[in-house]
Amino acid sequence: MHIYQPQQSQVCTLPPQPRGASVSPVAGPGATTDDRLSRLAAEAVKRQRYTQALQLMGQLIERHPQRAMYYSNRGLVYLYLDQPRAALADCDRAVDLGPNLDQAYNNRALCHAALGHITAALDDYERAVDINPFNSCARINLGATLRQLGDLDGALDCFDEALMFYQLPEFIYAERGRTYHLRGDWNCALADYRRSLAAAAAQPPSPQIQALIHRVNGYIHELMPQPSCA
Repeated sequence: MHIYQPQQSQVCTLPPQPRGASVSPVAGPGATTDDRLSRLAAEAVKRQRYTQALQLMGQLIERHPQRAMYYSNRGLVYLYLDQPRAALADCDRAVDLGPNLDQAYNNRALCHAALGHITAALDDYERAVDINPFNSCARINLGATLRQLGDLDGALDCFDEALMFYQLPEFIYAERGRTYHLRGDWNCALADYRRSLAAAAAQPPSPQIQALIHRVNGYIHELMPQPSCA
């Protein structure tokens, strides 16, 4: 799972790693060319070699120009390279080819958020959740967008629903805690921050988990009274 870190003025988003780009070994001699290219692209994304990943994904698109998932994946890599307009073009193509591919809408929403198109991002997150209620990433992103727009109650509803599926609880508790924090419900916020840290501690170490722990500890530091200097 990759964390996309937008500028502070943009929506804080949590996209998934591109499908086919999860950690997996390079295919052996018996694998198909598509499998080999997909897994090489996965390894490139894992190592943050995004230019190489683009080249490999481009080869997949040349082989299968009508496959929506490949455009959606490449769009997300363009986003990692801070090229949101190229990313949006690929995600638009993915939605055209796969109107029922929930991840294409989530990824396109990330592009809209990066470009400051918050209403369009909100629409796409909602569409992703409508297509696939189990898409916890889209639910988290939807909640974060509603929070940015000032709808704290709507954001809390999104995070509550996301927790029902118990996917990514460390991130959901952090986001729900932050929403309680901004609403002034500090006891609820602190409880969720602690739940987030406990869930994060149960995950394998990774840069994303370490960044989350650092962020949540910062939120807790904001809540806790600081000793005054004598």
